[in-house]
Amino acid sequence: MAKTKAKTSATKKTPATKGAPKKAAASKAASAKAKVVPKSVVAEIVDDQAQEAVHHTQGSEAEKAYAIHSPTDTEEFDIPESTDPSKALALDNSKALTSSDPLVMYLNEIRRYKVLSKEEETKLAQKYFESKDPEAAQALVKANLRFVVKVAAEYSKFGSKMIDLIQEGNVGLMHAVREFNPYKGARLITYAVWWIRGYIQEYLMRQYSMVRIGTTQNQRKLFYQLQKEKDALDAMGIEPNAALIGSRLGIPEDEVRDMAMRMSGRDMSLDRPLGENSDVSLGDIQRNVNDQPLDEALAHEEELDQLKKAIAELRPELSARELIILDERILNDEPLTLQEIGEKHGITREAVRQMEARVMKKIRAKMGDEQESED
Repeated sequence: MAKTKAKTSATKKTPATKGAPKKAAASKAASAKAKVVPKSVVAEIVDDQAQEAVHHTQGSEAEKAYAIHSPTDTEEFDIPESTDPSKALALDNSKALTSSDPLVMYLNEIRRYKVLSKEEETKLAQKYFESKDPEAAQALVKANLRFVVKVAAEYSKFGSKMIDLIQEGNVGLMHAVREFNPYKGARLITYAVWWIRGYIQEYLMRQYSMVRIGTTQNQRKLFYQLQKEKDALDAMGIEPNAALIGSRLGIPEDEVRDMAMRMSGRDMSLDRPLGENSDVSLGDIQRNVNDQPLDEALAHEEELDQLKKAIAELRPELSARELIILDERILNDEPLTLQEIGEKHGITREAVRQMEARVMKKIRAKMGDEQESED
């Protein structure tokens, strides 16, 4: 709406006066002064190779935007005043309010950048498309920063800070400026909105859990629409279930059930105390009760090493039948019984027991010798 008024006033003829040159000069100086942009907001075109999932999904959607009707100059697309009532500030330079809130400061800042007309945007976009002029890219990005805020506001209910969502959306905007083709007839924001949404959505899923919960297109769709569908069914008095939600979204029932289970629990720190005045953490009760203290575990390892060494030295001294007892009963993970060994080798059960006792005695003696030699 503001743009239409601006155009009307620009085409209205004014009568010439004697002071017109002075007024024109003063107006030109004031306009030049108004165009000075603070250094606190700097945009640059970046190449984020870590966003492969975003590039694959949003790239194809953004290409479709070239065939969609673009917003005209008279269509309103501005920062929503109702995003946060406590942060809707009057931005008159002469009566500007000061705040330490980074979001308020950012909103005050980006409102200084005027929205480009279609002709101005096309001229700048063509200049950047052909020459990669960074100043043209800067102008395109700054003129569309307010649109990023509008898109980010749609995702504020997912629990992340608004300023963080805006920052991710700005990265998507810069990516869109780099990829935008002005000769296809669409407005930049019509194309860029897909990249802005893609970067914000990717950020939300990264922040939701350390374990990626949205790796497929269906999972991403469920991440943003599962709760919405549940609420809609509740409002209609229908009990939401996986089969019904899946049919409404066109997603298999098992995938709906799996995603609901993934989203049911959030990450929790193992260092979190169990109570306000408790010294016991969640990690303390997760430990295995069979875990040995470190000193005991080291001592056990040392004894095993000594036993292996003693057996290796003892082998040449054992008879054939004693070796059978050693390998098939003493050292075997699934030791044979005395009866099984006796039947297998044609000896009595008692003979096997006596041989086992002799072998164990020799092992103990060898272990004693090893310890005496170390002492």
